[in-house]
Amino acid sequence: MSLRRTAVCALLLTASLLYAQTAVADDPILPASIIFATSTGYWEDDSTAIAVQRTPSTPQPTPSAMASAKPRHGYYKLFAVRQSDRTAKIYLQQIEQGDGGPSIASTVELQELNDLRPYVTDIRPENSSGMLKEPGLFAMVYLKTDPDSESETWTVVIDEFGEVSVGKASN
Repeated sequence: MSLRRTAVCALLLTASLLYAQTAVADDPILPASIIFATSTGYWEDDSTAIAVQRTPSTPQPTPSAMASAKPRHGYYKLFAVRQSDRTAKIYLQQIEQGDGGPSIASTVELQELNDLRPYVTDIRPENSSGMLKEPGLFAMVYLKTDPDSESETWTVVIDEFGEVSVGKASN
């Protein structure tokens, strides 16, 4: 009787583990429309700095707010979202590494690239060996403006001051 009870428990445990793995595998962690993504670079600030943005839209922090600010840090995520016409929109996010895990600090659309109505073929970081020691980002976006043409390389660069620049790569 004890052997039968042990076998039934083992069978139930195995079935529950298989069910749990199936449920997780079916859960869409990353939407199907995300076709390329890379996490790279490094940023840090005193939490009063304005998040990465393309045009200033909020007032600068006051000295008293800066004195009580808690330092923040994180990395960047660059990704392409496929549209219904097969072109893509490209976004840049600041991901904050906080005590509760990563969270999105800001998201901006890279209009210079999106105005091209690109067919994105790849997105790669400059360095795949891990987090950089210096603040900033350098990534390459490979895209076509015509689905039958050759890919072009564009760069996305964020300097140590948080300034974003996007341009066609010059070899």
